[in-house]
Amino acid sequence: MSKKSGSISRRRFLAASTAFSVPLIVPASVLGRGNSVAPSERITFGSIGVGNRAKRVIPHFIQQEDVQYVAVSDCRADRLKAARRLVGGQHGSEACRAYPDFRELLAQDDIDAVFIATGDRWHSLATSYAARAGKDVYCEKPISLSLLEGRKMVETCQRYGTIYQAGHQRRSVDSYRFASEVVQKGMIGNLQTVEMQVWRANPIAHAREEPVPEGWDYDTWLGPTPWKPFVPAHVNGWNYFWDTGAGMIAAMGCHYTDLMQMTLQTDDTGPVEFEGQAKWPDPVKFYSDTPISGEVRCKYANGVTGVMVQRRQFNDRYIRYIGDEGWIQVDDATNRVTAEPESILSLRGVSSKSWSQTGGHIRNLLDSIRSRKPTVCAPETAHRAMSICQLMNICLRLGRKITWNPATEQVVGDDEANRMLWRAPRSPWIV
Repeated sequence: MSKKSGSISRRRFLAASTAFSVPLIVPASVLGRGNSVAPSERITFGSIGVGNRAKRVIPHFIQQEDVQYVAVSDCRADRLKAARRLVGGQHGSEACRAYPDFRELLAQDDIDAVFIATGDRWHSLATSYAARAGKDVYCEKPISLSLLEGRKMVETCQRYGTIYQAGHQRRSVDSYRFASEVVQKGMIGNLQTVEMQVWRANPIAHAREEPVPEGWDYDTWLGPTPWKPFVPAHVNGWNYFWDTGAGMIAAMGCHYTDLMQMTLQTDDTGPVEFEGQAKWPDPVKFYSDTPISGEVRCKYANGVTGVMVQRRQFNDRYIRYIGDEGWIQVDDATNRVTAEPESILSLRGVSSKSWSQTGGHIRNLLDSIRSRKPTVCAPETAHRAMSICQLMNICLRLGRKITWNPATEQVVGDDEANRMLWRAPRSPWIV
């Protein structure tokens, strides 16, 4: 699929040059008729990282008539094999190429775009590699581990003209968009607080090193993060370790900070103050080192406060907008919307879509790839939402309030906090 209007891609040229070598009677789908898309006009995709999240999202890509999946990549042989079966089953064959090294996938000329669903440590770096290879990107959240890493990713996408969609799919789900519209239209009065709840973590106990399983490229799995021995507790629970993740405030919280930013229409800026407290794992008993529970507040220049609370269980997560005349809340597990006054709810159209339905978000990406116009969650937008979570974590780790300048992206008068904006990558994985 040609990315520039009016140009002709190599695949389209080859298709035209061999037109007289095919049968005169062909299926309507080949010609792009009968509500189908001709192969030469499909957007070809490859996946980088094909674990649990990818298995849930790839079918939503394949269901789009103008998408053709042609390749997958993972540093684990077992996941590569399963991904080929998944893509092959959807397309009616197993004609899907597999690459243990994602750089080989990016070198393929017949791939237009990639879906990145690795562990968090790879998101920003893989996006930058893809942009330099001329590929458009759909990347799962969180989009980066450190704030400066995220800024570098934004600059790389801008430099190469990359169409990018962050996996903040709630932006494209009607329940969350309805709640935002209610706030923006003043139906709950003046917005005062945005309350966001993520779940309490279970600390991970110390465990012994084990041999790397057969078929794993563990060095690539670690990527830019510091080297450490293969310990299953770390590998399986990487989100709860500071070197490979950032805990639930970042991993889940970024969905809600993104919605808060969308509602406040502050996608190019952010809060100016951060303060909070957390309960941490006892290092004598536990191996993990991200918060078990806690509460952190951020305040915008206009006085609106965002409150991120880590407590209770997985199914208790929500976002609530509180005004001086009412409130509206979306429960993440059920997609249920509640409000006060309750009469607000009568204005909402009926829909069964929930956060797990990524099709609309993917459709927005595909339309943007064709038009070359920004997606609803473009790099700058995603970075600003993620930076709020990163600053929340920094103030918790420091145990003190920090003041933030969103224009310069620097902590005011705090050199120690500014050093935490960056995590030095392990060679050779330099952003």
